[in-house]
Amino acid sequence: MQRQWRLSRLGFKLFAIILSVNVAISAAVFLAVSFSIDRGFLDYLHQAQERRAELLAERLVPRWEAQQSWSWLERAPERWPFIVRYELGQERHDRSSPWGEAEDFTLRDMDGRLIVPPRGRHAQTGDWDWLPMTSASASGEVIGELGFRPPQRIMERMENGFLEQQQRNLMIIVVSLVIASLLLAGGLSWWLGRRTRALASATQRLTEGHYTTRLSERGRDELASLARDFNVLAATLDANRAARARWVSDTAHELRTPLAVLRGEIEAMQDGIRPLNQENLGSLAQEVEQLERLVADLRLLSQSDAGVLDIHLAPLDLSESLAGRLEDGRRWLTESGIELHTALAPGVMIRGDAQRLRQLWNNLLDNTIAYTSAPGTLSVALGIERDAAVIVWEDSAPGVPDAELARLTERLYRVEGSRSRASGGSGLGLSIASALVSAHGGQMEASRAPLGGLRWTLRLPLLS
Repeated sequence: MQRQWRLSRLGFKLFAIILSVNVAISAAVFLAVSFSIDRGFLDYLHQAQERRAELLAERLVPRWEAQQSWSWLERAPERWPFIVRYELGQERHDRSSPWGEAEDFTLRDMDGRLIVPPRGRHAQTGDWDWLPMTSASASGEVIGELGFRPPQRIMERMENGFLEQQQRNLMIIVVSLVIASLLLAGGLSWWLGRRTRALASATQRLTEGHYTTRLSERGRDELASLARDFNVLAATLDANRAARARWVSDTAHELRTPLAVLRGEIEAMQDGIRPLNQENLGSLAQEVEQLERLVADLRLLSQSDAGVLDIHLAPLDLSESLAGRLEDGRRWLTESGIELHTALAPGVMIRGDAQRLRQLWNNLLDNTIAYTSAPGTLSVALGIERDAAVIVWEDSAPGVPDAELARLTERLYRVEGSRSRASGGSGLGLSIASALVSAHGGQMEASRAPLGGLRWTLRLPLLS
């Protein structure tokens, strides 16, 4: 089978979103950093240049006071770069030219006459910032002005170097981010698309009835959790299909037995083997009655599954309902060699259907009588735990293996696996009991009984 490596719609959308967001972020970073270099870095240089100019002006004043003029510098302007480097503490630094940093400074006297003319590429440029210098010995007289080149002019020398290099490096970073985003978006969208395609394909197979379909559960993320839920759903559907198949088979078996008996007896009467008298007609009526009960039970379970069970809930005294039915059934229990013990709390009120509850008690009694060995014991207790009425129904041996407890309410299920009615009815009684408890908003659980048999714990919500 050829695999198709194509991008799903979800993967394409995710790819486009991730790529677009990362490109937008990269562009914003590029613009922000470029603006920061153009503005923030220039501001920093401007402040640094002002501090250096102030330091140089402060140290030039004593030189003027010693000569009371700038003539010594005007006669030997070549001393200017050495003075600048010395006063700024950079006399030991190697410079690429004799003037070097001194080109960024100039000097004029109080009349505006240049003492140190500007030099270098911008010698003719008049865009200078001027810092006045005053002498303390001359009563604060302005002795001249120190000119320093603004950072913008300095950057003009550097822009073909530093700025272009920084912007080139920044562009490389942005392009790298875009490529990384492209790879990340492509890989992530392919990975997510592959897993979603697998889920979609598995779902399609599930809708076609292939309930053995399973997904890989690698990882601990939400997709892995979704895969686990999908597998649980598939297993549940598979189990339900198997249960439905067993249900149909078991139902057919249960219907076939009384029909075979009826057919045999009718054919015997037709052939004259058995006489057509009241006794034989009564036997046929019993088989028909059993078929009617089986059909009625099947109909009740079908209604319960569909949520349309005919049940009318009203305030009801559970204690009275249970006590009355147990007292009525005491004679049948005694005839079966089963001793009854009860401990019922009085006045336990619930919302219930009296007829359906009586059917529930009957099914539990029938199950006890059918499966409890004589002499035996049935113990029934009724109490209240928090907001629920709790009924504990337990009988004596024989018990039920722990592995079989959860299956007791399955339809047509018997622990011994036999289909003989002599071992206990059609196998629908406990299924119906569970359905009736659920219809009352309660729960029914099976466990081992201390008496050696089976314990049923029924919880029904109290009347609020």
